[in-house]
Amino acid sequence: MSEQPLPTFQDVLRASRTIAPYLKPTPLHRYPALDALLGAEVYVKHENYQPIGAFKVRGGINLLAHMSDAERARGVVTASTGNHGQSIAYAAALFGVRSTIVVPEGANSVKVEAMRSYGADVVFHGAKFDDSRRHGAVLEREQGMRFVSSGDEPLLIAGVGTHTLEVLQEQPDVEMVFVPVGGGSGAAGACLAAKGVSPHIQVIGVQASAAPAAFRTWQARAPHSADNTTVAEGLATAEPFMLPQQILWHDLDDFILVDDDELLAAVRTYLEKAKTLAEPAGASTLAAALRMKEQIQGKKIALILSGGNISPEQLRQCLG
Repeated sequence: MSEQPLPTFQDVLRASRTIAPYLKPTPLHRYPALDALLGAEVYVKHENYQPIGAFKVRGGINLLAHMSDAERARGVVTASTGNHGQSIAYAAALFGVRSTIVVPEGANSVKVEAMRSYGADVVFHGAKFDDSRRHGAVLEREQGMRFVSSGDEPLLIAGVGTHTLEVLQEQPDVEMVFVPVGGGSGAAGACLAAKGVSPHIQVIGVQASAAPAAFRTWQARAPHSADNTTVAEGLATAEPFMLPQQILWHDLDDFILVDDDELLAAVRTYLEKAKTLAEPAGASTLAAALRMKEQIQGKKIALILSGGNISPEQLRQCLG
């Protein structure tokens, strides 16, 4: 169990004020074609319009903004499949901090190029994210940098929760919020924001069935590892993060697993119905809404489109 303090709704409100000078609220759009497809009033939260193309930047800026001068002087190191790494690299550049990002071999080339463009030192290590995470801890010990967990960081969770806060500021009568789950920070933040506004708002987590560690941990209320073979690197974790899990155990209303084929089909559906580009993890919430079509009939729902950083190879796979 994580020893970090649990963030609160008040932390999400503070994070909203912290990131306001650096990030504009992302669009919340409604598409008649999606409404007709799902039989619901559907609002898409376009985190693919963020500067890094993903919601994670909210957490990175909130974390780096609150670091002491001593911590910033040490530099930061983290592990990532892509979007979290971009977030830390972007925020580090913003605040003049040295950053090292450890990524798996074969990481999404679009995300790697972006991290380097923000000035990060990108280190390839291991076949999977969890291999990279362990190597990041080694670099922390060897180089004295501040290791930033992609999940077990209260300031990250509070920061990313601002996406749901923005949804509810614009559409306060939303009944259900669908949010992707990789490590769980985004879903935990969504729970804090939604339940802070109204305990009646349902939050639905979505994970790939080919990487169900967070789902099994949530289901058992105890840590569970699992295979990690999904094509959606944004959902690709084999080990759970226990800080967000503690929030999910208390506040997450349901947890849906979707197959990789459903993720790829949802990328195509976003292109066809909403004229927008989502990566497979970002499209996961649409895939889950399609899976839950009967349960959402006539409801007002929000889909967190968490990111649009899809590689050309992935896009060809989706369209093939």
